[in-house]
Amino acid sequence: MIEQLIAAARDGVEKRRAQTSQGDLESRLPGRGEGRPFDEALVRPGLSLIAEFKRRSPSAGEISATATVADQAGAYERGGAAALSVLTDEPHFGGSLDDLIAARASCDLPILRKDFIVDPYQLYEAAVNGADAVLLIVRALDDGRLRALYEEARGLDLDCLVEVHDGEELERALQLDADVIGINNRNLDRGTFDVSTTY
Repeated sequence: MIEQLIAAARDGVEKRRAQTSQGDLESRLPGRGEGRPFDEALVRPGLSLIAEFKRRSPSAGEISATATVADQAGAYERGGAAALSVLTDEPHFGGSLDDLIAARASCDLPILRKDFIVDPYQLYEAAVNGADAVLLIVRALDDGRLRALYEEARGLDLDCLVEVHDGEELERALQLDADVIGINNRNLDRGTFDVSTTY
């Protein structure tokens, strides 16, 4: 399953790069606007919740045909969310960079681009389309690519949520000295889900 998700992500990058070069994205960086620190939002006093906008999932199908980014983001912010995660993967989750842009315009929360980040191009996309942070999935990247993407993201002033599923992946994430490490209870190889993974 993870191999299919990664392959689709790479294919999507190549298609978008053919339409908009990385150089074009880089030229738009100065117009990003004020950043919203993602990492800092998670360490405020009390419970810090990352709310999520997701149109559909491979396992659950369509989540809500009528939900809009603006409505959901506003509701999450009013409800006290510390940050907002926006799924931008199109083939499997129905998301897009347009959802990222709409989220940025709809709330003042720090925004995480949640996608299968496999190429630096996606970091530039994230930066110019309203993200304050990106998701890096350890299972999807070898050590060299993981570190390179992490360092390039930080160079673009993007915070990183580094996702792990097991102890081996945690050890790899710790080598980055990442500020935020998340545990995914879903096994991306098998598609199974077990909340005891966190324990």
